[in-house]
Amino acid sequence: MDLLNALPGAVAQGFIWGIMAIGVYITYKILDLADLTVDGSMVTGMAVCAMLMVNGWNVWPAMLIALLAGMLCGLLTGIFHTFMGIPAILSGILTQLILWSVNLKIMGKANQALPARSYDVLIRQLDKYHALVILALFCVVIIALLYWFFGTKFGAAVRATGCNEKMARAQGINTSFNKVFGLALSNGIVALAGALLAQYSGKADINDGRGAIVIGLAAVIIGDALISRLPQNFVVRLTGVILGGVIYYIVYQTVIFIGLDTDLLKMLSALVVAIFLAIPHFKKTYFSKRTRKEDADHA
Repeated sequence: MDLLNALPGAVAQGFIWGIMAIGVYITYKILDLADLTVDGSMVTGMAVCAMLMVNGWNVWPAMLIALLAGMLCGLLTGIFHTFMGIPAILSGILTQLILWSVNLKIMGKANQALPARSYDVLIRQLDKYHALVILALFCVVIIALLYWFFGTKFGAAVRATGCNEKMARAQGINTSFNKVFGLALSNGIVALAGALLAQYSGKADINDGRGAIVIGLAAVIIGDALISRLPQNFVVRLTGVILGGVIYYIVYQTVIFIGLDTDLLKMLSALVVAIFLAIPHFKKTYFSKRTRKEDADHA
């Protein structure tokens, strides 16, 4: 019964982290870049939203500015990668380190309370079902906007950059600009998820983004497994990412309920991601050889 009571909260957090995972999906799947900025930009979104609301700002402009702050984080990573020629993964690490100090300066301390009883937040743990409706609407709107954007000429150019950068450049596409924009868009969505998480959890903490990339990758990988037999269009893929985040947090609550050590959850998440990432390699290396051998024997 306790597990059933905890499910609405798990689903709500799953929606939030699913939105964050959409940002990871943009860099990992669309741009084909390994971006570790998200561990820092997630907290940036939380810190900016929390501090603005504590200082009397309305929730909507606070969330908008948090999104823009996240885009600046991605912009910095993009400049490191394209203008300075630093590999994408190292660019993300550098930005993440910078953001640790920036986030501390934004909050002035390691954490900032944002109690729902004192501020007019959009979602709160005290009303999980209301939060579920609001978060579901956010997911629908974000998926719809991204579906529209990546269907435009500019969006198609961004997708072409990730699909085949050399071919895209040969077609006259500014791939460096598209990478920077994609990284900015990705981290803006991640920061928006952070702003939602700060309101839902009632706080912004400097450590809340630690391991966000692992959760995001887990949601993306789980989502891919969920939709593997469905028509592979963009809306279905993004919906799968959201559902991947929800399933991750349902598993998280189950782990807590059965009494397993929650300190091991991130390690288990990393192992799950590693296994799912290895599946295509295993299929290509081992199973395809076996199939070819069986076909040859049959012939």
